Amino acid sequence: PPAHSRNDWIGPPDKHSNLRPVIFYVPPEESPLERRLREARQEAQACDQHFWAQHNRTFRQEKEEFIYSRLKAKGLEMRDETGQKATLNAEEMADFYKDFLSKNFRKHMQYNR
Repeated sequence: PPAHSRNDWIGPPDKHSNLRPVIFYVPPEESPLERRLREARQEAQACDQHFWAQHNRTFRQEKEEFIYSRLKAKGLEMRDETGQKATLNAEEMADFYKDFLSKNFRKHMQYNR
């Protein structure tokens, strides 16, 4: 952000967490209470970034493993004869999404608390 800015700045989505990071404005005469609030917001942002980066990494990895195992069970490769990445239909992927959400239900509840 420009040096004369008096606002928080929101960046583009992080490639791992998909969250938009915030650069918090620090007033020149920030009071101790304002500082505590800003630091609490920064800490919450860091926790969110960590949680969603880890969650998304696990999601992508498990999704790839699921697709690979389903394709293998059908006798197919990860890429078709034209070199395109093979995919599953929506119903098959719905099984993965349901299982993934069920497996991670407690983790999501803890995050929301």
